[in-house]
This record gives sequence, structure tokens and C-alpha cells, in this order.
Amino acid sequence: MLRVGLTGGIGSGKSTVAGMLARRGAVVVDADEIAREVVAPGAPAYEALVARFGQGVLGPDGAIDRPGLARVAFSDAAALADLNAITHPLIGATLLERLDSLDSASPGHPGSRPAEPGSSGAVGGVAVAVIPLLGPAHVDALRLRAVVLVDCPIDVAVRRLAEGRGMTRADARARVAAQPSREQRIALADYVVDNSSSAEDLVARVDALWAWLHALPAR
Repeated sequence: MLRVGLTGGIGSGKSTVAGMLARRGAVVVDADEIAREVVAPGAPAYEALVARFGQGVLGPDGAIDRPGLARVAFSDAAALADLNAITHPLIGATLLERLDSLDSASPGHPGSRPAEPGSSGAVGGVAVAVIPLLGPAHVDALRLRAVVLVDCPIDVAVRRLAEGRGMTRADARARVAAQPSREQRIALADYVVDNSSSAEDLVARVDALWAWLHALPAR
């Protein structure tokens, strides 16, 4: 499969773009979904997070209160570093395992199964790994063929977070500031999807991205 990393700052709309790619036939593996899995009660990161951050990060049901944990972590550089040290290796290992399993199931791979009649053809096609904090190490470790960035101005992202997720603008700006800069993301990207305009404009841009992915030469 063609392995593609999809990234973008918080509020950029990368999840929207991932969904649009899935509807076009891509298989999407989302690091945020894996992040929820690894911190669930009984999962590998759960006890380590409680030991580091205390019972105060637990909700009434005993599960990690992820928004509450984020507020704690993003207000303190050392806490954020500890959170990342606990969760990122587990997330990365699970991402790689799932991408490898897609390769194993793709047509032409030893032990693979034939494609289902009427299937989208995504298996054996494009696998999109959605990674908010994608860096150079991910490109090598996950064997990504290309990095796609969903980008928008910071003010647009802050407005979306305030209106769509109920964050205060101060909290939204703090979350944006804690992530890599737009310049850092653009420097790593092979393709940039501008998501600063309308939904109709984004459809056209994702169509162009889909065509570009299918035109990539093998290597």
C-alpha cells in the first residue's frame, strides 16, 4: 500500500480531510483514536498516567479525563513532555502494527485474501496515517511515502476551536502554540492542502490531492 502521513495543527481540519480521503477509498489509521485506546482502563498507558498525574485526571467512571489531562499537560512544559514520553511510543508502535497489517492484507502480499467483490479497492491502495505531531522520525519509522499537510492560518484555527469545540480563545491559542509551528510543518510536507476557505473549496483541493497521490511514482 501507498503509506501517506496526514498532519496539521489543531483546528486545521485534518480530520475532515481524512474523512474525505476515506470516502474516496483510502484506509485511514488515526493516531488520535489509538491515543484514546492506549489510555483506556487496563490499557498500557493508563497506570503510568495515573501514577504521574494523580487521581485528579480520572473522570467519575474511572477513565482518564482526556480534556482535563490536556489542560494540565498543555499548561506546563515538563508535564507535556512526561505525557508524550508515556503515550507516544505506544501510539507509534500501534500505528506501525496496523499499517503493516494492511500491507499483509493487500493483494499480491503472501497470505493475502482476494479483494471482496464490489469493494472500494482501498486495501492495496492508499493508507493514510493521521498524525497530529508528525515529525521526521515518523517518516522513517512508519515508512511513509509522502507527507500531506492540512494548513490554515492560526487565527482561523483558533476561531474554529472556540466555535466548534467550546474552547476559550486563550486556551485555543495555548494549544496551538504548544504544537510545531506552521513553518516547521510546511518544511516537512510534500503536499499542502490549504483549508482556510470554504467547504466547497476544500472538496476541490482534496480531489487534487487524491489525483496527486495516485500519480506518485513507486520507489
